[in-house]
Amino acid sequence: MNDRDIKVVCFGEILWDNLPSGKKPGGAPMNVAYHLKQLGIESLLISRVGNDDDGNGLLRFLNDIGVQSDFCQMDQAYPTSTVEAIVMEDHDIRYDIRFPVAWDFIQPDDHLIPLVSNAGALVFGSLSSRNNVTRKTLFGLLEASQYKVLDINLREPYYTPENLTELLTRADLVKLNSDELKIIAKLTGGSFDTEQENVKQLQDRFRISEVLVTKGIAGASYYKGDRQYDVPSHKVAVKDTVGSGDSFLAAFLAKRCRGNTISESLNYASALAGFVTSHYGACPSYTVSDLDLFMNDYKSVGL
Repeated sequence: MNDRDIKVVCFGEILWDNLPSGKKPGGAPMNVAYHLKQLGIESLLISRVGNDDDGNGLLRFLNDIGVQSDFCQMDQAYPTSTVEAIVMEDHDIRYDIRFPVAWDFIQPDDHLIPLVSNAGALVFGSLSSRNNVTRKTLFGLLEASQYKVLDINLREPYYTPENLTELLTRADLVKLNSDELKIIAKLTGGSFDTEQENVKQLQDRFRISEVLVTKGIAGASYYKGDRQYDVPSHKVAVKDTVGSGDSFLAAFLAKRCRGNTISESLNYASALAGFVTSHYGACPSYTVSDLDLFMNDYKSVGL
């Protein structure tokens, strides 16, 4: 498939991450859209910002990076989302997320259904469904989507077993990290001792075709049916891990949309995640050539 024929729609939160390194645009769906665009895949974001300086700044950012913002709505009542992101000693991130904010009130629009139905994939996160208004809009779009990609982001207190069940039953591909896998397995049917057993439970109960598990320095695994594919992580000097999972998902989807093998897609995803963690923020500036150079340098030293 020609790159010009590939389009991915990302749905959900857009916000400002207040990081120790400064204020950065963020939100998992926005991060995925950014990296898809950097990798040559047309992407657009369905979200909502407030009618304020923060909202205008995010719209300018989307336009600057070439991500379509035509479907990023403006709210007159609720503010643009901001998040306090605290980097822990082990480089993990703790988030303080405000509620309610503009993206909790994404409205249905007649133009969105054909947009989603003609896209190669609809990427949506668990966090964006925390409020009934946005959740109802999302579920309407999922009915029209050909390929539904659920990006799990468990942020207390914004998830319940019931809501997770509703999302999981609608997904074709689920991306989550190893800690989230254990939590979801326990919430939706009882956890097992191994990753493989927990994945199998999700596959069987919710009829999920594909599961992608990220594991930090332990790499990542992809499951489809009884098949499992593994990839190691790229060992880098970590600046922070904000958005590394989002970049992994974007790179994986970019390769899969182009028809690459699972192994090729996983290797590329691992490389981009390593590249992003070696920079500050979820959306560092880079080109495909920068990523290729990073991968070549990594191979040249035998890592």
